[in-house]
Amino acid sequence: MMPGLLPASIPSPPPQFAQFHIGPLTIHAYALCILAGIVVAMWMTSRRWNRRGAPAEAVWDICIWAIPFGIVGGRLYHVLITDPEYYFGLNGMQAHWSEIPQIWAGGLGIMGAVSLGALGAWIGCRRAGVRLSAFADAAAPGVLLAQAFGRWGNWFNQELFGTPTTLPWGLQIDYTSHNFPPGLPPGTLFQPTFLYESLWNLAGVGLLLLLDRKFKLHRGSMFWSYVIWYGIGRTLMETMRIDPAEIINILGIGLRVHMWLAIGLVIMGLIGLLYVLIRLRPQPDPGIYLPGRAPVEEKVEAGSVKTATEADADSTGGAPDPKDTPDDGPDVPEPDAK
Repeated sequence: MMPGLLPASIPSPPPQFAQFHIGPLTIHAYALCILAGIVVAMWMTSRRWNRRGAPAEAVWDICIWAIPFGIVGGRLYHVLITDPEYYFGLNGMQAHWSEIPQIWAGGLGIMGAVSLGALGAWIGCRRAGVRLSAFADAAAPGVLLAQAFGRWGNWFNQELFGTPTTLPWGLQIDYTSHNFPPGLPPGTLFQPTFLYESLWNLAGVGLLLLLDRKFKLHRGSMFWSYVIWYGIGRTLMETMRIDPAEIINILGIGLRVHMWLAIGLVIMGLIGLLYVLIRLRPQPDPGIYLPGRAPVEEKVEAGSVKTATEADADSTGGAPDPKDTPDDGPDVPEPDAK
């Protein structure tokens, strides 16, 4: 490509693209990005879940719990951790209580979504009789793919961008947008952190799938690998983002609260992965079902249903397994009772 044809910047979509109307309905592009992410995550999870021999309907049963919990958790994280001053009117600011449930306007924290979504998934897994670790391993790449889709909602809303830049892929933000940082001249370009994180997440999906193909990441190792990858990427993104966030000082180091939490994710992920590799992986794979919840397989032959013992006896030429038949020894007459 000729130098003169290189893009000078990345334009943001016009405001009418962020939300539009179809009859009486108001459609928000941010919500569409979240919904698209949910759809692709469930699709990928279903495919991976089926390959482990699990019932396909279990994915839907679990997601019925995980998705609402995840949305609530993501919103609570944004309201309570990211911007409590705005919503609760702290430090002399005006409170915006009515905006707390307005998730379509933006504001879902993925760390809160995964945390509370995991609780919902645990409930769903218990009801379905499957192990949470098995489902988390199947779902981890799909969750990362959903995050890649969801980040484009920030582009439509012109939010969560990075520091000013002169790079040719700098992001344009409307000067009239309430997200445009005060004190900067019109036409200032910003780091497109939404794009960086989306690409990071897509690369993570590919990496996790490759690792799973080579090492069979079960027992939660796939999930912990996801946590490590996302934590590293989020830490890097936080070095560039300039949206309002609480600064937490620990040991004389002042960092954004999101960065501390992302670093915590990396540490937690490493601990979890090492525990699985050292303590759990050498043991036999327990499978996907909880103890006593695996379906009983009945073997049907010539229109009759046979128990597992009967079928096993047929496979050995009609003789039952000796360990299934008690050995009473020779017939010995019992002594007369006295």
